[in-house]
Amino acid sequence: MKNDTITEVGGIRVGHAELKGAPSGCTVIVPDGGAPAGVDIRGGAPGTYGADSLNPVNLVSRVDGLFFAGGSAFGLSAADGMRHYLRDRGVGFDSGHGLVPIVAGAIIFDLGINETQVYPDAALAAEACGNASYGPVREGSAGAGLGATVGKLFGPERRMKGGVGSSCIHAGNGVKVGALIVVNAFGEVYDPATGAKVAGARKDAGSLELGDSMPEITGMACIRGFSEGQATIVGAVATNTKLDKTQLTKVAQMAHDGLARTVFPVHTQFDGDAIFALSCGDIPGADVSMIGALAVLAVSEAVLRAVRKAEPLAGTPSVNDLRKR
Repeated sequence: MKNDTITEVGGIRVGHAELKGAPSGCTVIVPDGGAPAGVDIRGGAPGTYGADSLNPVNLVSRVDGLFFAGGSAFGLSAADGMRHYLRDRGVGFDSGHGLVPIVAGAIIFDLGINETQVYPDAALAAEACGNASYGPVREGSAGAGLGATVGKLFGPERRMKGGVGSSCIHAGNGVKVGALIVVNAFGEVYDPATGAKVAGARKDAGSLELGDSMPEITGMACIRGFSEGQATIVGAVATNTKLDKTQLTKVAQMAHDGLARTVFPVHTQFDGDAIFALSCGDIPGADVSMIGALAVLAVSEAVLRAVRKAEPLAGTPSVNDLRKR
């Protein structure tokens, strides 16, 4: 089977797990032997774990695993499950007093669609780790993308289904840059090749037609009626080139331009947008600006794939529903 997702980069596994009876889940990325990592956070309402340690001035330079989960702040307990799973398999930093796996991650706010009060936890993260594979990543309504939605500009009644998407860009000399993005945006998704809206606010609550939001947006004095943190796009980019934490921080910064190309508005006070970057290979001499530019393309493609492969959920339609009209 052709693999055009982030696992094609090599040296990296991805796994999903979903809650039973609740529309939420967890996605993990497990690099072989750990990997140098950086992160950049742009949204106004972030929910991250272990991100501060990846600041270039701080000690930690590698991670043993990344997780992304629904459940808002409740989903941060996924870190414990991933850490224990890795430690039990001999993975982690040798502290001199036992192995301590270095784990980082981020959560999305999907409580608007998940009203069960059951959230991703340590057990679900361990399950996702057990499901991790080198094969093509399952996309759409999977893992952390199960409860993701987009287009909340005019309230949840006009939103559409988001999801998780992945892609891989091939460049010269064997260089690869992949992305895995969980799309739970406050804003709407556009195809940068055509400028057309792909997913977002519909004409009204009962419609399966996309509305023309721009006149409404430009006429707004302010956005009202939404508590902070009810959205967020999170994810990671990975490359098979050899980069350090400082270089990867720059790649993560540039990767956010992939969100700017496909989501509007993005990085709002209601989003916790965060992108991690991993170096999963040893190809030397990579130009950081070029890797960052490829990351922009990979993120853009992953965002589009996330919404195009999503399935409807709890009365929230997907792009596929629009196509069936």
